[in-house]
Amino acid sequence: MNNALPICFALLAAVLYALSAPLAKILLQTAAPTVLAGLLYLGAGAGMGLLNLGLSAVQKQPRRAGLSRRDLPYTLGMVGLDIAAPVLLLVGLVQTPAENVALINNFEIVATAIIALFVFKERISARLWGAIGLITTASIMLCWRGEAAFAFSKGSLYVLGACVCWGLENNCTRMLSNKNLLEVVTVKGLGAGAGALCIGIFMGETLPTGGYLAAALGLGFVAYGLSIFFYVLAQRHLGAAKTSVYYAVAPFVGVGVSLLIFKEPPPLLFWAALLIMVCGAYLSVTDTRYDKVNKK
Repeated sequence: MNNALPICFALLAAVLYALSAPLAKILLQTAAPTVLAGLLYLGAGAGMGLLNLGLSAVQKQPRRAGLSRRDLPYTLGMVGLDIAAPVLLLVGLVQTPAENVALINNFEIVATAIIALFVFKERISARLWGAIGLITTASIMLCWRGEAAFAFSKGSLYVLGACVCWGLENNCTRMLSNKNLLEVVTVKGLGAGAGALCIGIFMGETLPTGGYLAAALGLGFVAYGLSIFFYVLAQRHLGAAKTSVYYAVAPFVGVGVSLLIFKEPPPLLFWAALLIMVCGAYLSVTDTRYDKVNKK
């Protein structure tokens, strides 16, 4: 398969995920962060599980192998990090404007690439290093409170923590990308969702009811379940670092959706960070050297 279709998968995953930050901020008005994180992943796992069962019933050709005992370390890592990351993200989202959160999410590219380099030995080109530098600079600007020297937004730091968790999780998931993807996403969603939900209930958080409960599960299926499915499908052909590069469109879509919904004009520093982030994303997306040094 040439790279055109996997790139489309990565971009589709990005657009679907971009809906999560602004719509989750609305749901946070009636649901606590940890419980909402659990519901989002449960919606992803349950929806993809049903889709997997449906395809198994009608598909006649052999399918890729499912998860095995050998995959257990990566599976546990994937699930554990997927419990921590959305909880950190939603805690940060309570304290931070949705458009800032959407843009800071680009730091996931940095985390994924660095971990892919040092842990999984994917090689990083000079152009991608430049992109990493620009994205990191813009992320620091978005965390800056501006009220005193060296003062940073606590909410933004939570979001950065989520990006680091997702960067490591992306690389764990990369090691499972040749398995049955629907099964991987189902295990990922149900495991992380159940874990986060149990933690939230133990902390005294309560479940939303009625339409808000259905909305959380539905958002999880679309923004997490389908997004993860297409993301891992792209990883199968592009690798972890390169997939995260194309996924960089997600924060910009998220910014647009957030500005349309909340209609809050961001400060000048946001627009400066946005410009730097665009330059970083451009460098990463146009990096052809990465494909040459990471041929499979």
